[in-house]
Amino acid sequence: MDILKRKKPSDLLFDIFVYTACLVIFLIIAYPLYFVIIASVSDSTMVSTGQVLLFPKGFSLFGYQEIFQDSRIWTGYKNTLIYSFGGTFVNLLLTLPAAYVLSRYEFRARRFLMFFFVFTMFFNGGLIPTYLLMKDLNLINTMWVFIFNPATVNVFNLIITRTFFEHTIPREMYEAASIDGCNHFKFFIKMVLPLSKAVISVIGLYYLVFHWNNFFTGLIYVRDYSLQPLQIVLRDILISNQVFAEGAGSGGASGGYAQRYADQIKYGVIIVSTLPILIIYPFIQKYFEKGVLIGSVKG
Repeated sequence: MDILKRKKPSDLLFDIFVYTACLVIFLIIAYPLYFVIIASVSDSTMVSTGQVLLFPKGFSLFGYQEIFQDSRIWTGYKNTLIYSFGGTFVNLLLTLPAAYVLSRYEFRARRFLMFFFVFTMFFNGGLIPTYLLMKDLNLINTMWVFIFNPATVNVFNLIITRTFFEHTIPREMYEAASIDGCNHFKFFIKMVLPLSKAVISVIGLYYLVFHWNNFFTGLIYVRDYSLQPLQIVLRDILISNQVFAEGAGSGGASGGYAQRYADQIKYGVIIVSTLPILIIYPFIQKYFEKGVLIGSVKG
């Protein structure tokens, strides 16, 4: 109360405006996700007619039952977990050392090599040459195509990491360590990595989300359904559900039943595919907030 008394009316009015604006922005961002959640357990007819706004109506878990009773879901989850965490590990294993080398001013070829990395952001061989490359490497129709592919080192993430190393790790630190006989490898493992939790969390999350949402690789390079990721499985469930709803909707009880619960499966697929990432994010939020400021103007 004393703080409120000391504040000028104009300052208090400004604070109220800022808090109100933040609340409105939060609701605009959070409501679509909340709507998907309540729509996934509501009657599709009520959802399509606009009767579901704040609370679920016609509560039913039919959509989730249809999704999880499909044995392909669990195979897709297993594959996606392997591809996501294995791929992210390989991404970090290659990106972090490359960024460290390119951040060292004493490495004279760093600008020359960085040009070739940046060049790939604007020009690439295209789909057919990439497919032929994957075929020559015997990666077609294997799990390794999800882990080792042209996107193994993302140049954007490489630039972010290099910038972090340049502005956060003092050169004097390596000079002091080298006096004690420390080489670049030991310095990178024992000094750089422990001080780089923020950037590792940020690019790790970027890579993890990429692998989790990656369906194009499975669509193009994999024919064995037992190797398909979760996104392909959910896509097939969604397509088959839509075809069933449209084909059976011409009449009869089964048609009305299919139309009634078709949207539940659609919204349920969205929740199933995004929930794991939403669960992981709060645990690395403190590092993410610090890491996204990399490259910002510092006074």
